[in-house]
Amino acid sequence: MPETPLPEAPSFVLWIEGLPCAGKTTLAHAVADRLGAAGRKVQILDGDEMRRMFSPELGFSRKDREFHARRVSYVARMLAGHGIVAIVAMITPYETSRQAARAEVAGRFVEVWLRCPIEVCRERDVKGLYARAAQGGVARVTGVNDPFEEPLRPELIVDTNRLSVPQSTDRILRYLAEQRLVPAVPAA
Repeated sequence: MPETPLPEAPSFVLWIEGLPCAGKTTLAHAVADRLGAAGRKVQILDGDEMRRMFSPELGFSRKDREFHARRVSYVARMLAGHGIVAIVAMITPYETSRQAARAEVAGRFVEVWLRCPIEVCRERDVKGLYARAAQGGVARVTGVNDPFEEPLRPELIVDTNRLSVPQSTDRILRYLAEQRLVPAVPAA
């Protein structure tokens, strides 16, 4: 008698948002590494990289940011539709963009807000963005001179100013396991 194949693990979109330097890319890679080690197909869609490749003509007005988020959510939906876990690491400053992404995916969408005080993000300033904004060299920096609307109903809030990268990663993976999107992944 032929063996019955195991049901395929559900694909989903993990949308990680927050201020610049809140830890979005770092956590996206940490989660992707752990899921990949557990045998899942994973693709990271980093907002900055996606902008360079798919939206170089766009600026940072609200309209342009929302259009960029729509492009990224479309790609994420396509990946998830092919059984790949799409991890989006993107500021996504507007609630309308987050809700549009959720509607575009129209399925398993997990919104994770990396809540981190702007003072901590300024201290991290891995790209020098906050320093350049303070000197007047960059206009429209989210959280400085452009708004970041606090998410209304994220599935998970991770305080990256209080938790280490491994702790934050474990928290996200625990939530995904509780939602039966991934099997329990051993803690780091």
